[in-house]
Amino acid sequence: MSLIKGETGYWETVIGLEVHAQVVSQAKLFSGAPTAFGAEPNTQVSLVDAAMPGMLPVINRYCVEQAVRTGLGLKARINLHSVFDRKNYFYADLPAGYQISQYKQPVVGEGAIVLDMKDGENREVGIERLHLEQDAGKSLHDQHPTQSYIDLNRAGVALMEIVSKPDMRNADEAAAYLTKLRSILRYLGTCDGNMEEGSMRCDVNVSVRRPGGELGTRCEIKNVNSIRFVRQAIEYEARRQIGIIEDGGTIDQETRLFDAVRGETRSMRSKEEAHDYRYFPDPDLLPLEFDQAYVDDLAATLPELPDDKKARFVRDYGISVYDAGVMVAERETAEFFEAVAKGRDPKLAVNWVMGDFFAMLNR
Repeated sequence: MSLIKGETGYWETVIGLEVHAQVVSQAKLFSGAPTAFGAEPNTQVSLVDAAMPGMLPVINRYCVEQAVRTGLGLKARINLHSVFDRKNYFYADLPAGYQISQYKQPVVGEGAIVLDMKDGENREVGIERLHLEQDAGKSLHDQHPTQSYIDLNRAGVALMEIVSKPDMRNADEAAAYLTKLRSILRYLGTCDGNMEEGSMRCDVNVSVRRPGGELGTRCEIKNVNSIRFVRQAIEYEARRQIGIIEDGGTIDQETRLFDAVRGETRSMRSKEEAHDYRYFPDPDLLPLEFDQAYVDDLAATLPELPDDKKARFVRDYGISVYDAGVMVAERETAEFFEAVAKGRDPKLAVNWVMGDFFAMLNR
């Protein structure tokens, strides 16, 4: 068990992650506008994305397929009936004044991810749900000294929000979770996992408690865009909360931002509850319905995923569990290793790939 020593004894950190993964698709979730990264501002915006009067959303079937395939890859329950809701809030880069999301009836239910820890142990982290939603636009604050500009290229892009259960207990587990999730998404081809470009972002929920005690009040750290920053945010936030409680204070449930320059979190706003968003079923979209045969057909298209490939490498090539884990971390590396090992000593092949070849790539 990972515990933090405070002034008055030991504390346990409880962590849950909400990952926003951009769906690999050439069109947005409810419009035909393109999704390419790096286009000139406001050049990939349809009338639907801009929320012009009378425009109606039309579901992108391929984005639904990508969400179902992701759910299958996470060994999760696929819900044959799901509903799109309006999540109401007002912000400059949300033209309609609401986001089309899913609330009580998401497309994917509970699943699990097995973490490969450095000590060789495996840890299972539960998946609470995966739901589809549209992204908001982007506010640009560095274009003018007194004004903010709005870029709607990202508005309407399909996101999968993948919500974990609060099963992680330290920053190492959170980093392993994100690394494994990104690997699965890349194997499936449903998200490119590029955190630098914002196609995979993470909200980090952190609370502290006495070991095995009641859950504490959580704070949510929004839009952390690298695994290194997730680690730093968790470690800082846990220490901050412990310090407040030990000084006799209480933790406010709030949304915070991570300052990567200072390595600390700071308050952004009080944390909203679900009722603050006034969710209701979107009147312009019918419930999403499909049958088990549709799910089975998609399941038949799944590639061999990292855990299965790792077990096969250990069994068929006789390499260690650790070496197999390194080889399968990225799909391209696994395919390259198999090509190298064909007709050769697998242990020599893995040593060459991990040694000389990786060193050459780094240079």
